[in-house]
Amino acid sequence: MFFSCKTYNLYLPCSSVPLRNSTSCTIFNCQNPNEHHSILRKHNSKSTAYLLHHLSHKDGAPNPIPIPKPSELQDPMPHEEKVKVLELSLVRKRTPQFPGSIYAQSPSDSDVGSSLPPLRTLFQSSDDKDEEEEEKEMIMRALDIRRKVTEEVFKEAMRKGKFGITYTTNLVGRLSGFIDYIMIEAANLKRLPEYSNSTFNLRAKIVIDDSKVVPLIRWLKHNALSYPRIAKLILMSSGKLEAVRSFVEWLKSVHVKGEFLGVVMVNAGENIFQRSHVELDEIVLYLESNGVRRDWMGYVISRCPQLLSYSLDEVKNRAQFYHDMGLNEKDFGTMVFDFPKVLGYYSLEEMNAKVNYLKEFGLQTKDVGRLLAFRPQLMACSIEEQWKPLVKYLYYYGITQDGMRRMLTIKPMVFCADLQMTIVPKVRFFEDIGVRNDAIGNMLVKFPPLLTYSLNKKIRPVVIFLMTKAGVSEKDIAKVVALGPELLGCNIAHKLDLNVKYFLSLGIRLRQLGEMIADFPMLLRYNPDVLRPKYIYLRKTMVRPLQDLIEFPRFFSYSLEGRIIPRHKVLVENQINIKLRYMLTSTDEEFNKMVKGIIRKRLRFESAVTNEDTTLILETTPQA
Repeated sequence: MFFSCKTYNLYLPCSSVPLRNSTSCTIFNCQNPNEHHSILRKHNSKSTAYLLHHLSHKDGAPNPIPIPKPSELQDPMPHEEKVKVLELSLVRKRTPQFPGSIYAQSPSDSDVGSSLPPLRTLFQSSDDKDEEEEEKEMIMRALDIRRKVTEEVFKEAMRKGKFGITYTTNLVGRLSGFIDYIMIEAANLKRLPEYSNSTFNLRAKIVIDDSKVVPLIRWLKHNALSYPRIAKLILMSSGKLEAVRSFVEWLKSVHVKGEFLGVVMVNAGENIFQRSHVELDEIVLYLESNGVRRDWMGYVISRCPQLLSYSLDEVKNRAQFYHDMGLNEKDFGTMVFDFPKVLGYYSLEEMNAKVNYLKEFGLQTKDVGRLLAFRPQLMACSIEEQWKPLVKYLYYYGITQDGMRRMLTIKPMVFCADLQMTIVPKVRFFEDIGVRNDAIGNMLVKFPPLLTYSLNKKIRPVVIFLMTKAGVSEKDIAKVVALGPELLGCNIAHKLDLNVKYFLSLGIRLRQLGEMIADFPMLLRYNPDVLRPKYIYLRKTMVRPLQDLIEFPRFFSYSLEGRIIPRHKVLVENQINIKLRYMLTSTDEEFNKMVKGIIRKRLRFESAVTNEDTTLILETTPQA
């Protein structure tokens, strides 16, 4: 007599053994073939195995049914699907389920016991792994799942705080360490009696609410902090989030603006939230007593947050380094304001090395101090990567140590410029227009700011203007640039163009003006208001032709009251007429000597002429 089971489709000997939790079964061929009854039964593969084993040994059954092997009774569910089932069992909310799904969506469902596979076989894998590795893998997967649940709880708290989905996702993606902190604290809460029977989700929510992290994020976002900086600050706080708000309030008290609050907190050091406000106030008061004004303090701290990570003694040592070079409080304060990193960003060893290198150009300690007070950005330059290559490059163009010292003192920013990106292209441009190498060296020494001008926005446009609007020929442009590199720093619209129009208005032709500029490039740098009185005096008082001015354009470089008028009076009084070049270029001693010589020559000439006339009169007079 056998019966058929709808669940497993097995045929078993009929017995009077009661079957518990059974499903509907139909019994055939019993003692009464006309009799059949249904038994409710529900069991799994393992319970079936135990039933078969029990029935096969009862009443000395002659044909025991063999017990299936464990491998035959293993659940054929794929390993990846088992992991998904575990993740599904830990979700905090019921998600939409497609029709016909075989698994429940939440452990709280009434039919979860019948739809989920046994957890003890969930992590069994077909691979032959050691038990220890399998246990580690199980723990890591469980932690990863619990971490994802914690992230969902945190995102829910962010959504209640009126944060957008994208912002929340981006921020939580950078808070892995804080998520772990919430997860650990939530697990610790279970030890307390009042939370011993609570769910993990509830405990995680309590940890998040107690930390007040969501209001803090809202407050930091209101103070113009980006979400990457907010995430970094939360991780730096090590769970002490109130220290972040307290430090922000202190920064505001020293005039740090909102847009720099995040920069200061992120770059001030890992231990900044452990420092007391008393220590920070001592640093601020010391800087204020050394020339850094109170209203400058926010700017200084914003540009050099590392100052707040030092002790007061360290700040004093750094300040003393500059005081030893002769800087007074005023110079020190303006230097720190101009470049705050000069005080707190570089190590003392690095600062000493740079000062010693600058002394190799022939500068004294006080000279270096004045140089740093004027241009503290020199401390940001690298000796090996910037200064030594630059010195070698300048030496190639014939610039001596004295010339480099002059360049350093007149325009220190030259030694802060990038050699390949800033200096080399300009030098190559000068070579392309025909300036010789030795002339390039003289140009740079004569006018070091030339190397700080933009090639495409300043230098090249001026050269094009000189050749197209000022009449300078192609063969003379190199001479003009070499003799007057200062022209390359003039504004075209407000300086050069106005001067060119003024000279053309005097009747000078464009080609003649080009020749005048080639002879005296500085002609275009003078103000027309200064040129106009000299021109009027030349034409109306001295009664000189325009050609004299074209031949000697340097006339405009001399002082009208100091040289032109006095010397013209001397020439008029002695009835002497000489070229402008000889009149103005000589010194006073040479000019007086020249005038006396001309007078003697004229007297000798007049004396000779008088003697000849007397002799001629005597010879032509009739004798009595």
